[in-house]
Amino acid sequence: MSILFLTAAGAANPDMAAQFGLIPALNEGGPISWFLFTVMVIMSVFSFYILFTKLFEQQKVMNQYKEVRAQFWRAATLEEGSSKLEKNSAYRQVVDDGIAAQKQHSLLTDPVEAHDWLHGAMTRSENAINNKLAGGLPFLATVGATAPFVGLLGTVIGIYSALIKIGIAGQADIGKIAGPVGEALIMTAVGLFVAVPAVIAYNWLQGRNKTIARSLASFSNDVLGYISSGGRLKPAVTAVAGKPAPAAVKK
Repeated sequence: MSILFLTAAGAANPDMAAQFGLIPALNEGGPISWFLFTVMVIMSVFSFYILFTKLFEQQKVMNQYKEVRAQFWRAATLEEGSSKLEKNSAYRQVVDDGIAAQKQHSLLTDPVEAHDWLHGAMTRSENAINNKLAGGLPFLATVGATAPFVGLLGTVIGIYSALIKIGIAGQADIGKIAGPVGEALIMTAVGLFVAVPAVIAYNWLQGRNKTIARSLASFSNDVLGYISSGGRLKPAVTAVAGKPAPAAVKK
């Protein structure tokens, strides 16, 4: 409401808009207000950068899962199925790590169960992928938690400046304290504007990461079952739109 009022007032009186705009309000707070405002702008820019880059990474992995469901289990062997996936596919990494762990097990000198060895190797592969997808999210959480307090610091500075002017003048002249109070309110609004999108982005990206993690865990479990059973245990093939699923191969 206050922004709409200032906009309407500014349209009627340009001098008023120039006097109580964003730049004059920040100038009222001095270097500290400008510094805090710059910090919050940087926070906001990096928050949106992380949001868009992580959305791109997540969508890429989700599309890879569709490719896995459509093509991977149609292959006769894991090696053949892996070759059908993208080179940098997260799911190809899980398969390749499982195949490598199966070959490495025969080189162990200590008696370690093959299932435990394979499960540990593929779990490490899943964790590496999940950790990569989670990169940058702590920054969003930090921005969401600290930006309101950064804005509050600017608010305190503005109120303190207003009180000083009241003390010097000896009376509460609205014309003299409007600038500091306006700067205080603007800093509060900027802090919330930076924090709210960061919190929303963090929760949204976290939810999508959990969905991807469940898909990776399910796929990893299927690959582990296939390796442990010597290829006898194989998930049902999902039919591609317009194409019937191939008949199951009897072992």
